[in-house]
Amino acid sequence: QVQLVESGGGLVQPGGSLRLSCAASGLTFSTYAMRWYRQGPGKERELVAAISGVGGTNYADSVKGRFTISRDNAKSTVFLQMNSLKPEDTAVYYCNAYKKWGYDYWGQGTQVTVSS
Repeated sequence: QVQLVESGGGLVQPGGSLRLSCAASGLTFSTYAMRWYRQGPGKERELVAAISGVGGTNYADSVKGRFTISRDNAKSTVFLQMNSLKPEDTAVYYCNAYKKWGYDYWGQGTQVTVSS
């Protein structure tokens, strides 16, 4: 059974930093692209950052230069380092594991709130 468990969310002031983690189990981690999505209040879910099995990355324009996605294949974990946080980054952040042919798994989400 595949499980993705996010952690690291919380309340932070504008300009602050948080590091999200997503620990995966039940899958061959290195063969999956890993993605972070977020869904803010009243908004649709959006892709924030993605990393391939070999480390290629891409980011939403809104987070470029502030967020960094990384992965540790030995520990089956993906990270999202979030710096210079803004109130508009407030959302539930979801971890996603994806590869072709219908392999698509989601975590339960972790809340990030940016507020003074």
